[in-house]
Amino acid sequence: MEILSNALLPAVQRVLNATPFIDVHTHLFMPSLGRLGLWGIDELLTYHYLEAELFRSSAVAPEQYFALSKREQADLIWRALFVENEPISEATRGVVAVLHGFGLPVTSPDLKAAREFFASRTLDEHVSQVFELSGIDIAAMTNDPLDLAEAALWKAGAGSDQRFLPVLRLDRVLRDWSEHWGAIRAQGFDVDEHASPASLKGVRRFLDHWIGIMRPVYLACSLPDTFAFPEDSPCGRLLAGAVLPACRDAKLPLSLMIGSRRQINPRLRLAGDGAGRADLRALERLLAGFPDIRFLVSILSRENQHEFCVCARKFANLMPFGCWWFLNNPSVVEEITRERIEMLGASFIPQHSDARVLEQLIYKWRNTRRTLAPILANAYRLLAEDGRAVSEDAIQRDVTRMFRANFTLATGIQ
Repeated sequence: MEILSNALLPAVQRVLNATPFIDVHTHLFMPSLGRLGLWGIDELLTYHYLEAELFRSSAVAPEQYFALSKREQADLIWRALFVENEPISEATRGVVAVLHGFGLPVTSPDLKAAREFFASRTLDEHVSQVFELSGIDIAAMTNDPLDLAEAALWKAGAGSDQRFLPVLRLDRVLRDWSEHWGAIRAQGFDVDEHASPASLKGVRRFLDHWIGIMRPVYLACSLPDTFAFPEDSPCGRLLAGAVLPACRDAKLPLSLMIGSRRQINPRLRLAGDGAGRADLRALERLLAGFPDIRFLVSILSRENQHEFCVCARKFANLMPFGCWWFLNNPSVVEEITRERIEMLGASFIPQHSDARVLEQLIYKWRNTRRTLAPILANAYRLLAEDGRAVSEDAIQRDVTRMFRANFTLATGIQ
């Protein structure tokens, strides 16, 4: 049935709210991976976005802050950003949305009620409720085989969980080879500090080993704004000689997140990373050189986005996903998503949460639905004005494609 122009926004909102999304990239962990997962009010408040805001809104120095306990850090951030100031930034407003979602006080001078609430929860039931409040049913994790604690849990037989998908993360392999090649060797694989031809074989065996243990749905790496390909560097050699062949043989996509600049302010630790514009010709060469591999890609710089859309129009093996990190603000998400719809139709994945703390899923996906609804409604309004009627079934087809089918097609999951 045709939807009238003034009813398009409510129809889009109904479909978005009723459709369970797949969160294609998070830093969350299934409960069987134990204490690796972050959740609760103290973790929410000490998230590095809020730490960066703290140093702009208080006189406390980073060195003073990092000398405090986690609980003391959370109390300090709550007082500075939520009691002494209005939480109008994206990150602080998100904490308010989480507290409100659980019926907790949002203007309290202390965190007593919130701490008591989270302490009363069991992790498994809490995960289920957070997923329900977020409107997702599946989240892709970030799993690092060179993290000693995590590797031990996988080797011990960490139980699978249908709510979580494993993802084999390769930053320490590709981006930090000089620091971590010894850890690969310690696992019994023949590699050296120079990423020699023998090392390529060793890394390939390492990847095959961990693909067999984790059963990931894709391999992933974040890369700097200076990323180049091809390149005679450890990253370039390992990517071409080990990672891409492993993806091809295992029929797994490779996810690349390009444009991060580490530690532009080291005093801020995790909060000290920045962003830079990338040369997307490196991506074009990868896509052209490996047409039988699917690439899930997110680019960090706003200035790269139009070129990125053009690239996606030329390569069917590229699946753009999300507005990553510093781009995940409604004003920027709106601009990028409108551009992608205009150039790519529904053949992209509009968003992922990138959540590091479980409860962040609640506000991040609420924001996505709220931001995306008028964008989609406007696209359908223009379509109707140009002569094609729009039905709720058609809206449902597009939403399902963008938030589920594009990912399942790229990864081959059911």
